[in-house]
Amino acid sequence: MTNTVLFSFYGTTLDRSVDGDGTPLAKRWSKWRPTLSLCQHEELLPDRLEILVQPRFRAAAEGLVQDIGAASPETEVRLHEIPMEDPWDFSEVYAHLRDFAKSYSFQEEEEDYLIHITTGTHVAQICLFLLTESRHLPGRLIQTSPPAASTRRHRRQVASGTYTIIDLDLSRYDELAARFQQEHQEGTSFLKDGIATKSPTYNSLMDQIEVVASQSEAPILLTGATGVGKTRLARRIYERKQQARAGGHDLGDFLEVNCATLRGDGAMSALFGHEKGAFTGAVTRREGILQAADGGLLFLDEIGELGLDEQAMLLRAIEDGVFYPVGADRPRRSSFQLIAGTNRNLHQAVERGRFREDLLARIDLWSFCLPSLCERTEDIEPNLDYELARWEQKHGHRVVFSREARRKFLHFATSPQALWRANFRDLGAAVTRLATLAGFGRIHEEHVADEIQRLEQSWGQSHEMATSRHLDPGLEGLMSRLSDELDRFDQFQLREVLYVCQQESSMAAAGRALFAVSRQHKRSQNDSDRLRKYLARFGLEWDSIPRRSV
Repeated sequence: MTNTVLFSFYGTTLDRSVDGDGTPLAKRWSKWRPTLSLCQHEELLPDRLEILVQPRFRAAAEGLVQDIGAASPETEVRLHEIPMEDPWDFSEVYAHLRDFAKSYSFQEEEEDYLIHITTGTHVAQICLFLLTESRHLPGRLIQTSPPAASTRRHRRQVASGTYTIIDLDLSRYDELAARFQQEHQEGTSFLKDGIATKSPTYNSLMDQIEVVASQSEAPILLTGATGVGKTRLARRIYERKQQARAGGHDLGDFLEVNCATLRGDGAMSALFGHEKGAFTGAVTRREGILQAADGGLLFLDEIGELGLDEQAMLLRAIEDGVFYPVGADRPRRSSFQLIAGTNRNLHQAVERGRFREDLLARIDLWSFCLPSLCERTEDIEPNLDYELARWEQKHGHRVVFSREARRKFLHFATSPQALWRANFRDLGAAVTRLATLAGFGRIHEEHVADEIQRLEQSWGQSHEMATSRHLDPGLEGLMSRLSDELDRFDQFQLREVLYVCQQESSMAAAGRALFAVSRQHKRSQNDSDRLRKYLARFGLEWDSIPRRSV
């Protein structure tokens, strides 16, 4: 015969048996208390009850233990302190409960385990569900409920209520899993502003970000070329977190700072604040961005532009939650989640001594590279519709393409000739110009023709050059990301090398074409090795470059 073992969080409100000064509550036996009710059903009576409690509520939980002893003397009760500071922090709660599950000595052949999911915060309940699903807690779920209002006049029914056991191996699990999956899909759609994107790579990326956004408070690093949507995504992550906290602790403010605007002596003061009289001109005390971000989310765009001193102080603020305002002799505290954005290669910046390696290691736990528009041309059409909808919402009237105008614009927009150097900023600007010129009518072919010419001119190229020297969209995305890190000389050289590599069928043939003159003066004509080393400077390999016919 197996023993029944139950796990339950101590409910700080519903399970309470004493008042603030420790005096037992007079009506504690006439009200429904969920954890106590587990021991008031004759057909359920547990052999052991494992109560999980935050250390600061242990004394109150001791009162519950005494009441359980009176109601069910045969039940052994154990208290387990779970040292979590914030019961609404998903990552913290999950980590502590997983550690508890790993350290607990389960004996499945001798004991039957039930995990109570009625008490504790919603976050704790979800974590218990997930750990039971993953078999870290090898048991079934049990949910208790108070009795119906019509039966509450009977004291015994008030005390016991009802319970339901949920076996995750049964069909009920399919319903719960489907609900979690639906919530995940809704969260992913929210992050994408409801845009029906088609790129498998981008959709997979958003799926990952949705999970991290809803479950982790660790720093997030968003990388990608200018205009790929890092700022908009950071704000959507914040709004998604607000949704997840509905009914719990409020999330603080969303603060956005472009680090490229923080220059010189003012950078320290802007970020960390200053005391009155800290320097010439400091006539009043200043709070600073980090203090204002306490309890909320801070988005530092272009984080690679911060100076090394600011990086050092930011690192401590992230790790320890403390920092010193300029001129202060006492530290300040601020707890916030950081999202960092950059269009630079921070690993290269570390090698060049422009970015702290320890800070990069700290913010690189969750790193997501947002693809450029050229790398996801299948998403141009849904984003075009999104931009048109934004125009309508802002200006109060609808503008649409004629059929041929839409076909012509999309044909150009998804072709290699369209570089989209500023990515969605270019696309949004194009829609704004087209809609403005259309007035209250339709966007016609002549509007599109003018816009194509305008875009090509803004990208600094003629139509003939675009058709004769265009790169694969993925390589155009690479060139866009590197544009701020390379001199124009190096940009033109790399573009020509990649163009030749696309046309040739082998590395040797590409090397011969690129080094046709200099190879004549070398004793060893190892063109492939020279090309391989050149590509490696940019993190490229020959096999990663798509081939296309001339």
